Amino acid sequence: MTTVQTLVGKQVVIAVTGSIAAVEVVRLIHSLRRCGAVVQVVMSDAATGIITPDSLTYACGRPALTRISGMVEHVAYCGDGGSADLLLIAPCTANTISKIACGIDDTPVTTFATTALGSGMPVLIVPAMHHSMYRHPAICANLERLRTWGIQVIDPRIEEGKAKIADNETIVLWCERMILGHSLKGRRVLITSGSCREPVDDVRVLTTRSTGLIGRALALAAFRLGANVTVVHRDEFPCVHNVPADTAADMRDAVHRCFSDGGADIYISAAAISDYAPKRYNGKIPSGKNVRIDLEPLPKLLEDVIRQWAPFTVAFKLGAAPEEQSERMLDMGVRMVLMNSPETMGSREGEYTLLSAGGRKELKGSKDAVAHAFWNVIADLKT
Repeated sequence: MTTVQTLVGKQVVIAVTGSIAAVEVVRLIHSLRRCGAVVQVVMSDAATGIITPDSLTYACGRPALTRISGMVEHVAYCGDGGSADLLLIAPCTANTISKIACGIDDTPVTTFATTALGSGMPVLIVPAMHHSMYRHPAICANLERLRTWGIQVIDPRIEEGKAKIADNETIVLWCERMILGHSLKGRRVLITSGSCREPVDDVRVLTTRSTGLIGRALALAAFRLGANVTVVHRDEFPCVHNVPADTAADMRDAVHRCFSDGGADIYISAAAISDYAPKRYNGKIPSGKNVRIDLEPLPKLLEDVIRQWAPFTVAFKLGAAPEEQSERMLDMGVRMVLMNSPETMGSREGEYTLLSAGGRKELKGSKDAVAHAFWNVIADLKT
């Protein structure tokens, strides 16, 4: 999927410490640069033993810093009025975590951290070490201390006895959120996404061609902008709260449970929720003969949500001529409708019309780009 350049004009300092996960930093730099960010690298001496400064210089197009010189680079980038927007320490070792927590400043990385914390710059830490080190009581306590200072910590992936560095997509999403996460900060967003699968017999299901790509794009775009995002669907998206649902009944129960438990300010009905459920056949329908499948209509979740919970609701309408039905949705309390055609299902790009009482707006391009533009419209409304 095409990357939206969300970080154009923004600068990220990546501070690299002596974890073997430092070998992953080249790809992380490339991911951030694809988003439009300017990336500056600073390395501890231990990090230079894992990956050469020349490798990271080539990746970011700027000389990697391995010492603090008379140019006081830590102040120029992370001091009051510094040029950087975020200090990202990735990977961050147990040693560096504890030094920062105790105010010890004896490497270029810890010097940058001290300066960033003193100036109030956002700091993001991505630990990577053996799991036994990550469980050490002092490390746990020091990480908690850093969190109380406002530092964001991305939990590692626990695999093969190691606390491995988080994947690049998760790290980049958190970078975007920490730099951009103001317009939807504190908003609670609930999204239904993808297709439902209604069982026909023990092995067959009735479903649609929906892939959930637009739901994913909307969820991650909202996360970038600071929202607390919950997605009800069959998949697993990074950084958001995932609630599993397979059938339309599952989705209906999950949505009402989400509203009962914590509620939502904005509800996006992006899922292709089943309109019908087949009358289920016990066992497996035998092959080789004609079969009749009876379909029973299902209740409309969208109507229930508006009637019972009344959030700011955005609906989707698919069809060759969906405008008349979309107008009826606006009349029943939907605030906006995203209209599209069947050709968008499964495609990485699409053309949408955003219809509201205030008029219509055309959105087109990759689904990431459409989602980005959509949330800019919502943010401007100050819902």
